[in-house]
Amino acid sequence: MMGSGQWTVEQRAPIRTESQLNEYEPEIGCLSIIVLGASGDLAKKKTFPALFHLYRQGFIQSQDVHIFGYARSSIPDNEFGNRIRGYLTPCKGFEQTHEEDVTQFLQLIKYVSGAYDTEEGFRLLDKTISAYELSKNSTEGSSRRLFYLALPPSVYPPVCRMIRSYCMNKSDLGGWTRIVVEKPFGRDLASAEELSSQIGELFDEPQIYRIDHYLGKELVQNLMVLRFANRLFLPLWNRDNISNIQIVFREDFGTDGRGGYFDQYGIIRDIIQNHLLQVLCLIAMEKPVSLKPEHVRDEKVKVLQSVQPIEDNEVVLGQYEGYTDDPTVPDDSNTPTFATMVLRIHNERWEGVPFIMKAGKALNSRKAEIRVQFKDVPGDIYKCQKQGRNEFVIRLQPSEAMYMKLTVKQPGLEMTTAQSELDLSYGQRYQETIIPEAYERLILDTIRGDQQHFVRRDELKAAWEIFTPLLHRIDRGEMKPLPYKPGSRGPEEADKLAQKAGYVQTHGYIWIPPTL
Repeated sequence: MMGSGQWTVEQRAPIRTESQLNEYEPEIGCLSIIVLGASGDLAKKKTFPALFHLYRQGFIQSQDVHIFGYARSSIPDNEFGNRIRGYLTPCKGFEQTHEEDVTQFLQLIKYVSGAYDTEEGFRLLDKTISAYELSKNSTEGSSRRLFYLALPPSVYPPVCRMIRSYCMNKSDLGGWTRIVVEKPFGRDLASAEELSSQIGELFDEPQIYRIDHYLGKELVQNLMVLRFANRLFLPLWNRDNISNIQIVFREDFGTDGRGGYFDQYGIIRDIIQNHLLQVLCLIAMEKPVSLKPEHVRDEKVKVLQSVQPIEDNEVVLGQYEGYTDDPTVPDDSNTPTFATMVLRIHNERWEGVPFIMKAGKALNSRKAEIRVQFKDVPGDIYKCQKQGRNEFVIRLQPSEAMYMKLTVKQPGLEMTTAQSELDLSYGQRYQETIIPEAYERLILDTIRGDQQHFVRRDELKAAWEIFTPLLHRIDRGEMKPLPYKPGSRGPEEADKLAQKAGYVQTHGYIWIPPTL
């Protein structure tokens, strides 16, 4: 109602349907993907294979995209192509044309040699990119440039300065420049904030994509759908029904030649502070207002800000015997290769529910999973509590699956109970479906400008605030890792900590992935 006393009709935006909400409108303008650190392991093993699979599945088109590799080594284009050819694995369903597909893909790649901190190399890179854009009759400023930094974080600031000075789009006519940076984002809160400030002075937050490949995993991306699209879970997902939640990462091999690198970081910085903490956010967050990236990331930040300081008596550290035999690892290294800790969230939904985070190398199995354990059934008339509690398990890798562990009647004439499961195993249920690698999905998101599955600056800061005090105590030698034998479950004290926190282990039941 206006001040004159007249009613007016306000024109509102039409309500968008669900299909429209998730609809991506393809952008026009040629796309240049620049992989910096192109001759390194990460680029060869992850970045280029992901780009190849996106190309083979039609998500990036040869007429619209060109890929540039940039590194210090001086390598001819054909030799560079030969170096990465062996890492380009066949796409499911396209095995017959694989060699032809690889040859066509390698024709899209141009290699440029140059230093990471000098003007000359980046001017040459810009000139090479611009020549491609001109060949496509691209209007200046309308092209798209995606810089993937497959580099150590120590060179992020100088590389970003060079990109900002010499390789940006010349004007804004609908084009863009984006950068993708890999973990580790610092070693603690201070170094992460310094790195964020240095990059933040050069690029706006919507241009920065901090990649955590766990957020691209199929089952991790399913967490929000499971929680917020199924009425079944809505009333159960809280402190009234859930006893504890475990988030577990286990590897059955040691540092395998990466000892010197790993020793600078340790298992907490390498796995728990980023990968497992991101999973915790998706498990514990409240329902966002919408699926817009900022709404989702707002809720993740709220969870991190509700995590209480980690207590020393709820942490068990381990180091496998033989770790210091690696010549690149100091003999007196205090770096943990194993850690179990309890995180506690101080809010209405999760007060009193321990989140048990566990990660380790050289253990007796390889897997990553989430284990939601429910409370005991009150009034146990079947006297079956000793068999185990209900658990909802999400197996992230390998053998992706979700299964609900239940107590059922054992078939037969006797009234006896047994543990069984409701099982959704992806290998069996989705036999014909191509399940993408995490990097494929995340690179596609960067091209599309979707930041939902990337770490925002305030989210990164909140994560480091949780772990920095503990990490500094370990760095000062105030907390020592316990020795454990390779191929074991880790230190016995870790199982005792989980038990003390409230986890009840099931004996006599083993989930076996179904065979096709």
